[in-house]
Amino acid sequence: MDSGENIEETTTAVDRISQLSDDLLLHILSLMPTEAALVTSALSKRWRYLWKSLDSFSFSTFGNYEWYVSYVDYVLGHSVSPKIKKFQLDSNEPDAYKSDMDRWLSFAIEKKVENLKIQSVSEEEVYALPECLYTCSSLITLVLGFCSFDANVAVAWKSLKSIKLKWMVLSNDHIVNLLSGCPVLETMELSRFKGFSRLEIRSSKLKRLNLIAYNDDELDHSLEIVAPYLQHLEICESLYGFKCRLVDVSSLVNTKLTFEITCIKDIQYLLDEEIDDDKDSCCGYHQGFMILVWDYLQKLSSASKITVGTWFIEVLCMLQFKGVRIPELKCKYLTLELHKKELSVFGAAGLLRASPHVECLNIDIRAMHPDATFCCFGLQDLVKENNINLQRWISIFVLPNLKNVKIVISSWICLINHLNWSYAKNLFELSEFLLKNALVLEKFVIISKRRRCEKCSMNCAYKYLFPLAEKLLGSPRLSTNSVIIFRE
Repeated sequence: MDSGENIEETTTAVDRISQLSDDLLLHILSLMPTEAALVTSALSKRWRYLWKSLDSFSFSTFGNYEWYVSYVDYVLGHSVSPKIKKFQLDSNEPDAYKSDMDRWLSFAIEKKVENLKIQSVSEEEVYALPECLYTCSSLITLVLGFCSFDANVAVAWKSLKSIKLKWMVLSNDHIVNLLSGCPVLETMELSRFKGFSRLEIRSSKLKRLNLIAYNDDELDHSLEIVAPYLQHLEICESLYGFKCRLVDVSSLVNTKLTFEITCIKDIQYLLDEEIDDDKDSCCGYHQGFMILVWDYLQKLSSASKITVGTWFIEVLCMLQFKGVRIPELKCKYLTLELHKKELSVFGAAGLLRASPHVECLNIDIRAMHPDATFCCFGLQDLVKENNINLQRWISIFVLPNLKNVKIVISSWICLINHLNWSYAKNLFELSEFLLKNALVLEKFVIISKRRRCEKCSMNCAYKYLFPLAEKLLGSPRLSTNSVIIFRE
């Protein structure tokens, strides 16, 4: 095809787009970074001034300071939209841009901005929120990163339904001020947070809370959560030495606990402190883990949908090896996100014993973190369980409601070095146990999410899972209506 034909096709495509309504064109432009949206004005005479009607703006203050200030001023100065739906402002130098950012935010607030996102990129330069933002009654969603609140200024976000705070230091006073000033808030997400020790949510509107990682080097910091109307709770990623204690979460329906807490020995190593060589020196620390997990199980006993991760399952396994009775759960939908560890399988089996109401079980096998550990406490149980037969260890019982089982290998895991590892044997034992004890089982599905591994250039997931599926076909089943399905 020659260049003339290329130009003709491009022109035809542009002409077709030009036939779209202004509202649809503006929607398309609003999905682009603002700079890209302005560039499109050169494509068609009809589009030349369309960008002035944009109600969504996305600015990133990276580059020449004077040029960028002039650019943003020019764009906002020519805006004719009576209202702003979305305003995003990212800055790598909030100190340098402070007065300009305040001015741009004031413009967005005057235009009754609904969805606002402000992010700095470093805790060394935190953006102090301007006072005018605290009373922006038009806000519906708010995302802040590396910003700071003034605890002496009252929050009045009367329409705010969703807030996400990342990399922020928040005191108890900040939390009280924030929650009291957001009467219709429905969702709160705190990511890489630190500072406060109590989260008391009394509003019946706030239904969802996500806590993603903790960002402090305190050895034994804890957070109490009082949220009697909360329905969805997620706590994930590394909490370091931080412990979340559930005081009142009596309305929880759905919870995801895939966090992990670091052993005191590993924290001492990270802080470059002297590490106690005694293998039992962290025993008390792990006892605290077990008390925490047991308390979680009690508080979550009425939740219908539960997801737990490897750390939680391993601590649960330690509880069982010590003869502690696991509280019965009313959960109907159970998801286990397990690393490739033997201990996880035994904890998973014990959790199933405490979950007679489960109808759907998902097992998501993930890569194990490669970080080295100085803790040997868990290894004592690992040695113990190597001599335990899974089927004998769990007293015979029936899973009366389990209908569907799904085992998934995450698409980014390479299994080439684990094809003959003992985990495959334990996973088979767990799967066989499910087949033998699930009274009304209908489907047992095994899924590999990809055909070719980028690391080993083989279909290692297939080599790992297919023998499991093949062997399970010959295993006895309690349910005569069950089928085993293998999918790639």
